[in-house]
Amino acid sequence: MALSAKLQFRQTQSLVMTPQLLQSIRLLQYSHLELQAFVDTEMERNPLLAYSSGDRAAGSEAGAEIGAKPSVAALSDCGRPEQPAKSGAGGSEPAAIRTRTASGGGSGRAHSGDGEFRIEEIAERRPSLHAHALAEVADAIPPGPRRKIAEAMVEHLDESGYLRLTLPQIASDLSIKPELAERVLAHLQAEATPAGLFARDLSECLAIQLKRQDRYDPVVAMVLDHLDLLARRDFAELRRLTGEDDSGLMDILTEIRGLDPKPGHAFDHDGFEAIVPDVIVTESAEGGWRVELNPDALPRVLVDNDYLRIVREGVRTDDDRAFLGECQQSANWLVRSLDQRAKTILKVASEIVRRQDGFLTRGVGGLKPMTLMSVAEAIGMHESTVSRVTSTKYIATPRGTFEMRFFFTVAIASADGGDAHSAESVKHRIKILIDAESAGKVMSDDDIAAVLKKEGVDLARRTVAKYREALGIPSSIQRRREMNARRLAS
Repeated sequence: MALSAKLQFRQTQSLVMTPQLLQSIRLLQYSHLELQAFVDTEMERNPLLAYSSGDRAAGSEAGAEIGAKPSVAALSDCGRPEQPAKSGAGGSEPAAIRTRTASGGGSGRAHSGDGEFRIEEIAERRPSLHAHALAEVADAIPPGPRRKIAEAMVEHLDESGYLRLTLPQIASDLSIKPELAERVLAHLQAEATPAGLFARDLSECLAIQLKRQDRYDPVVAMVLDHLDLLARRDFAELRRLTGEDDSGLMDILTEIRGLDPKPGHAFDHDGFEAIVPDVIVTESAEGGWRVELNPDALPRVLVDNDYLRIVREGVRTDDDRAFLGECQQSANWLVRSLDQRAKTILKVASEIVRRQDGFLTRGVGGLKPMTLMSVAEAIGMHESTVSRVTSTKYIATPRGTFEMRFFFTVAIASADGGDAHSAESVKHRIKILIDAESAGKVMSDDDIAAVLKKEGVDLARRTVAKYREALGIPSSIQRRREMNARRLAS
């Protein structure tokens, strides 16, 4: 059989992710801060983009930065957009992204667009842990090499106020003797406030505080060395180690409970950001719930058509004309994409609120099982789109602010063949049962499973144990020991 070269035409279909589509997907899953950073970057690259005149402080600042528009001659020197649209933007473009209401009448939450605020809304800011620790070092240690060592230790404090780098490591980094680092640390632990700052672990933190109160003795030291036994309420072993009776151990336990295990938490920490909800749910005056987008989480961007007209009149070269067209296409695409993103978030949030009306009216006990697939089918979207929308997005409700993913829980079958139960509502019911326990009536996991089954929740004992551990609730044995300890201490 002879081999020969041939030319053949074939027609195939394939799914292609264009750069424009890929960027739209990224926009959809961006959090509020990530989206704001992306828009700010695009506005620096594209001179045709501007914040709407009604935007808030962030928009005003950005507008000030881009207020001086580049001249026609400087247009060709501007960086080109990273993802320009490949086709022209047909039709009229929305002037800005606006808040859209999902459900009927009633007055929603009022948002002033003029940037005004009330003086009572400004809280006094606490000093940062870093600044406070440096001030304590300056008060405790005079200027010199020892203060430099102490300041280096400040840099290794964690949020709880603990020193998380070992002394040999600090000594090695600073090229000093470990004994000198030990002396400096001991001085800081004895002088710094609040007591417990610069401790290396929980036991040392509590010991520092008890020493300041002149309540540190060998018996207390033995208890602090065996905090694991104290946590398990294993008083039999503690009695053997310390020689104390139950009354003495209860006194020590009472003192330890009055201490601060995390002294650094009294201060502000850099890097914490307040959660800005993407959607706000309020009770409608006509009944039901009003769902609206939070204007503070929406970068309101528009295409500066006045500037575009001025620049277009002065364009002389083909390169400038081509670049201006790319900037216009990119700007129109971004405005459309932001508007579509807002519509998609609102559509998903409205469906979540419709399905979880029981949670909004009755709390966690009214939470219903819900999956991404069920929401996607109800609103006519793909499951992956709903997944991106609910990632790192938050809903502010009358019951608090929750991540959208919170409302998606697995279904637990009903024992009597009725509607399925949400896993979160079952966890809530387990917590209520345990909170209602008394000293002589501590429920085991089997007991809890039996009670739930009578209430129509078909749950195995091992699943009860898994949910209990997820809630951070100890076993029935540990809870019984804790109640006995409280009884002896009272």
